[in-house]
Amino acid sequence: MEVPLRAALIAWLASDPTVATLLNSVTEEVPSRTSLPWLTLAASASIDWSTKTETGYESRIALELHCRGDTPDSAAALVAAIQSSVANLPRAQTGFRIVTIQFMRSRAEQRAENTRAVLLEYRFRTIAV
Repeated sequence: MEVPLRAALIAWLASDPTVATLLNSVTEEVPSRTSLPWLTLAASASIDWSTKTETGYESRIALELHCRGDTPDSAAALVAAIQSSVANLPRAQTGFRIVTIQFMRSRAEQRAENTRAVLLEYRFRTIAV
C-alpha cells in the first residue's frame, strides 16, 4: 500500500487549490528544471500493521519543501498550507483506507543563496479494502 499511498498523496497535494498556487511543482522526485518553491516526496518506508482479519501497513513519508527566504519564518505560510492539505487527505482511497495520519517531525535548514529546505515527516496507518 505504500506505493498507492505515495501516489495518492502527491496527486492530492498537487490538486489542492491553496498548495498548487503557492508551489511550482509537486513531484515524487526532485524536479530537474523547476524554479523554487517546489515540494517533493523525499523518502518513505513501511512496516506491517495488520490485524488478525485485515492487511495493514504503517508508512512513514517525508516531504521536502525547497524555497527561498530571507527570514526564518519565510516558509511558515506555505508549510502550514502543506500540513493542512496532508491532514485533509481523503481517508477512503482506491484499494485501501487511511486509518490515521500523524505528523511526526520536521526539520528546517538554511542553505546557500537564501534557499531553505523544510522536511515534514508523517505516519500513515492504512488498511486494505
